[in-house]
Amino acid sequence: MDVSMTMWVLTVVGLCVLIAADFFIGGRKPHEVSMKEAGTWSLVWIVLAVLFGIGLLIWGDGQASAEFFAGYITEKSLSVDNLFVFVLIMAKFSVPSIYQPRVLMIGVLIALILRAVFIAVGAAAINAFAWVFFIFGAFLIWTAWKFIQEARAGEQEDWEPGRVMQAIQRRVPSTDQWHGTKMIIRENGKRIVTPMLIVMVAIGLTDVLFAVDSIPAIFGLTQDPYIVFTANAFALMGLRQLYFLIVGLLKKLVHLSYGLSVILAFIGVKLVLHGLHETTSLHVPEITIPVSLGVICGVLVITTITSLIAAKKASQAGVEKDEGAGEDETAGQYEAARKDQEADRRG
Repeated sequence: MDVSMTMWVLTVVGLCVLIAADFFIGGRKPHEVSMKEAGTWSLVWIVLAVLFGIGLLIWGDGQASAEFFAGYITEKSLSVDNLFVFVLIMAKFSVPSIYQPRVLMIGVLIALILRAVFIAVGAAAINAFAWVFFIFGAFLIWTAWKFIQEARAGEQEDWEPGRVMQAIQRRVPSTDQWHGTKMIIRENGKRIVTPMLIVMVAIGLTDVLFAVDSIPAIFGLTQDPYIVFTANAFALMGLRQLYFLIVGLLKKLVHLSYGLSVILAFIGVKLVLHGLHETTSLHVPEITIPVSLGVICGVLVITTITSLIAAKKASQAGVEKDEGAGEDETAGQYEAARKDQEADRRG
């Protein structure tokens, strides 16, 4: 898709306007986000993404629109995995609930800016070296295998401050006391950093680590930097509301890692086939965008359904176990009382 510089500028300005509206309407005043507010804003960002994709279909072409939706759905599903780590970060820094919306908003903005750099570098590498497709494809297949191993082992994600965060905390004067939404305060004549800024940076850097997986994944669906950027932007900007909407449901998505591994492996194979098509004269099959979109949506639907069924069965098994334990305890108490009564009669 041929995108002019004017279109790039208008797109970035439009996103900035939407982000500003989100901030001044929903994130300016510190408050606890209700399910209604989170659901409303999540729906708003999804509708905006759908309208953007329809706009690409009307003013661009069907290929660009299909690539955007495939990329957006992929990035959105992979971003859900980020939320597990976000929960751990919030808990580790004891972020008050009223400040969590602000932390997530600025953290996601940092991530979006850094991802834009990743996208530019990735697009330049792909345009210059076709063999990069093989590297991206192999990396995604390896990541998919890693996801499966972690899911089978039942490992829980953990998070500890990385070297960058440790360096910041060691070298930059900081305090562990919260001062509202202030990121830098003056204390004893010195400027010191508050936990607000540290957590924002942690969220942003953590998301960039996840981008190592997601950026190659979306380049497997489209090599158009404009579509890659906009799909990432719409997926990320709805992440803050998604956090508050499904944070309580994350533990029920027990098969999410399996679903993501299938998607990443599929896109990895697609990249390898595309690399063979670009660098050799072999007649290899090309996986079309409609097929990719169908596979991605199908895997997500199946994963969600099986996860909810498994979570329901586990919940029922837990209830039955508790009831069984209660019955055993009652029976034990009855037997003890009966023995006491017999002892009293004999006495």
